[in-house]
Amino acid sequence: MNKHIKVCFDIDGTLIHLVGEKEDTPRYEIINLFKIFESLGCDMYAHSGGGIDYCQRWIEKLGLKAKIVQKGSLKADIVLDDERVNIGILNLKV
Repeated sequence: MNKHIKVCFDIDGTLIHLVGEKEDTPRYEIINLFKIFESLGCDMYAHSGGGIDYCQRWIEKLGLKAKIVQKGSLKADIVLDDERVNIGILNLKV
């Protein structure tokens, strides 16, 4: 059985810089990392403390493809977040 690695990215502070409601900007270096994991065949997920709808809007706005999950509901293999979290097997603060 081919097990795909589950990789989950946070939105605020991780995929985007939090500047202000109308001034949030993409973090292209992290978006590129997202695309690298995706190109390796990983199963891509995204979550946000802002909720499912908020997360979905940003994933679409950034042009990314990810399954949207409630923050903390998925035991991913790799979780990338701007805060220290303990919700994946490997948790990376970026």
